[in-house]
Parts: sequence; C-alpha cells; structure tokens
Amino acid sequence: MALFLSLFSRRWAISSSLLIRLRSRTFRSKAALDALSKASEENIPNLVLYNYPSFSGAFGALFARLYHLHFNLPCLILPFSSVEPLRVEDLHIEGIQTCYLMDFVGPKEFAMELSRFMGRVIAFDHRNSTLAKMSPAEDCPTNLTFYIDVEKSSSTAAYDYFANKYEERKSAEQREVPSLLNREDRECLAMVLKYIEDGDLRRWSLLDIKAFNIGLSELRSKLNCLTNPYVFDQLLEISSMDLIAKGNSYISARQNAANKLLDKAFKVRLGKGFYGECLGIRADGNSDLSDEIGKELSVRSAAAGLRPIGAVVYMQRTNLKMSLRSMDTTTDTSEVAKAYGGGGSRSSSSFIIRMDEYNQWISVN
Repeated sequence: MALFLSLFSRRWAISSSLLIRLRSRTFRSKAALDALSKASEENIPNLVLYNYPSFSGAFGALFARLYHLHFNLPCLILPFSSVEPLRVEDLHIEGIQTCYLMDFVGPKEFAMELSRFMGRVIAFDHRNSTLAKMSPAEDCPTNLTFYIDVEKSSSTAAYDYFANKYEERKSAEQREVPSLLNREDRECLAMVLKYIEDGDLRRWSLLDIKAFNIGLSELRSKLNCLTNPYVFDQLLEISSMDLIAKGNSYISARQNAANKLLDKAFKVRLGKGFYGECLGIRADGNSDLSDEIGKELSVRSAAAGLRPIGAVVYMQRTNLKMSLRSMDTTTDTSEVAKAYGGGGSRSSSSFIIRMDEYNQWISVN
C-alpha cells in the first residue's frame, strides 16, 4: 500500500508539473489575464498584441516597445495566438487608449469590436486573405486604422510606422533623443527584415533564403514574451549572416546523410512502366531525408537517361509509401501519385503502394 501511495504521489506530482507547464504555454493564460488586470489597475494606456508565433508579429512588437520606451510611455505587450486567443471581453479594461495588432487583424469583427470601447485601434497585416475579408473603408469607424499592404511584410510596415511616428514626436517636442534604432542595430535588422519579408510574401527570391529560414526556425519557440521576458533583446541580436551559416550547416549535414544512401539506388518502373522509369531507393528508417534523397535521385536519374524523377520508398507504420521528387520543371510527379490515390505538387508528391504492386515495379532489377 505504501509503495502504491508513493507511486501515485510521484505520478500526481509529474502530472501537476506537466499541467502547469502546459497552462503557461497557452495564450489566454492566467499570466496574460493577470497582466491585463494589472494594466487596468495602473491605467496603462497602450496595448500591443502580436501574432504568435510570427516573426513579423514579434518584430512589430519590438518596434512598438522601442518607441514607447524612448518616450517613457507605459505599454503592455502580449502574444496573441489563434490556438487559445484572448477574447474581446478580456481586453475591455479601464485605461486602454490605443491598441496595436501586429501581423493580424483577429477573428471576424475582432478589431471592429475593440474600436467600440478603445480610443484607437491600429492593425498591421500583409496577407491577401486578410485583404479579401476587409470591409469597405467607409464601413470602418474613424478610430480604426488598417495598414494592410500585400507588397510589404507587417514587420517592415510596423518599423516604418514607428520610425516616422518617433521622428514626428521628437520634432514636435524638440527633444534630443537618439533614433528609434542605433545605426548598428538598424543596419543589422534591415537585412533580417528583408529576409523575413521575402518569406512572408512567398517570394523566396533572396540568396540563401532557405538557409535563413532554417536558422531562424529554432528561435520560433522563444517568441512568447510571457515565458521569455528577454525575447525583444534577443530579436535585436539576430544576425542574418549567423542564421544563414547555421542553416547551411544543417542543409549540408542532411545532404551528407542522404548521399550515404544513394549508392543503393535501383531502377523503378513507374506504374509497371506506363509512366516510364526512374531511379529509386529504400529509405526505411530515413524517411525524414526523403526530400534530399529524392531530389538528388531525380538528377542522377536524368543523367542516366531515365525520367528526371527520384522515388523514395519506406515503411510508414504498416503501409509502404512512395515519395516522388523532381528537379525538372517540366515533369509532373503528381500524375503518378494521383493515379494511385495520392497527391501533391508537380515537383513533390507521394502515395501508398501495395507491396505486391511495388514488387512488380522493381521485378526486372
């Protein structure tokens, strides 16, 4: 009995600890509601809500924070997530005069409802989907302003807004204060914002954009200012060159791991030859490398006079899965995948294949 109670107590302690950690990660959390309650008691006039876990949202909040700090203006900053979002009634507190929405406009009518009891609501977004849902300008109250530009990321728009607002206030008050960002930070962040914008707008045009995003991705979990009070200092320290170097190192390591498997390639008769032949490989236990393996196989397949497709085959639970990749823009891998109940895009597709069917595709090897 004593042993049972000991085990029960230990499990209860572990479960309680896990529950506390999970609660701290939600966004309509006790910490967020307590912060709002304290802001009401202290009549804090400025509220910044930023899209989590969005880098554009976090950088927008950073620029808002810098502006308010320079002029000693009280400001509360909170993450806003669609997972468990703050509600309009949570924000109906005394003292809030201006609310900024960074990189989102919220659920339907969210911004409009806020404008009914707040002095001013200002929202930044860059998504075409947001623009399509917007009400006509004449239907918006005068205290609700949307900065939505599909040619500029929210983080860039927020920087431009607060930098201009900063200079206007400095000039009006005739104050000798430094710029919103010092020269070193401004030059460093300019390149970071360009890369973030390239990804936000789905352009993918900048050199090393893939490596940059890989390097940046591991920082995403740190963007919650409730659980990481140093997030805004960390954002100021981000270097695009460091992130690209880290991303390239990751890409190189994965490519080297994929290359070790490529010597085991064999010929695959796609659809028993109906869709031609290409090179394939069994990658059981290495399915996470299927993209790298498939792309390299497609190049080698073309060089061998076969279709420029790489077929990566592996067990997924109890099913045999085939992933197709191609580096050739004129080749459509999805025609094979769709014929066998799968799907995907021209360059990347996959499907489940029966073992007896698969054996017929490789039986001539």
